[in-house]
Amino acid sequence: MPATDPLPDEIRLECGPVRLGGREVLAPLQLVLTERRIGILGRNGSGKTTLMRMIAGLIAPVSGQVTIGGADPFRDRKAALRSIGILFQNPDHQILFPTAEEELAFGLRQTGLPQREALARARAALAAEGRAHWAQASVSTLSGGQRQYLCLLSLLLMQPGTLLLDEPFTGLDLPTLIRLRRRLAALPQRLITIGHDGAALAGADRLIWMEAGRIAADGPPARVLPLWQAEMERQGALDADADLAG
Repeated sequence: MPATDPLPDEIRLECGPVRLGGREVLAPLQLVLTERRIGILGRNGSGKTTLMRMIAGLIAPVSGQVTIGGADPFRDRKAALRSIGILFQNPDHQILFPTAEEELAFGLRQTGLPQREALARARAALAAEGRAHWAQASVSTLSGGQRQYLCLLSLLLMQPGTLLLDEPFTGLDLPTLIRLRRRLAALPQRLITIGHDGAALAGADRLIWMEAGRIAADGPPARVLPLWQAEMERQGALDADADLAG
């Protein structure tokens, strides 16, 4: 990426505990996120997805505040659209419209563009990606990887400074995964990638390991990953089935 690209807005979290269904899913947190490539690592149920949703402004902390460049993404949704976008693990949870051009135009309409201009920009974006033939194609005819790519394009059209990626490579075949990784690596935006595969997050500038709703380690991957690996091996050795007779 060009060295002249400005860093995206600083993200600040200062919040109390988050409880869902009577269970604490996140302990009190204080985080300042400034790096361009950040990984959030954790097992299922570790709190990483709840943290991601809070950063995106999809849920609000019961106490405290989340800000992106000084704006609260939960209370100021227009500012949130300009500053942050989220790519869900399953594109079918994100796509709303029957054709690719309508899906891309929808995000632009949320920023205030008229329908005619939004559709024109959507078609131009597809053409620039070598996918002009997708414009009026039914989304249902696209593969899972193609739908994931369409969701990414929808976000990029709104030009947010930060992208939140929720396990973006799950279920993709290898060629599609390589193409998506290459596209993401070239982006100037800040990428915050959520995952449970330490190796896939090894290239981050900063790695935050979540465990049972708390930050277990936070720092360069070279320091955090050995700690993560050792703990996963320890927990694997304590598997409840390990001592069962064959």
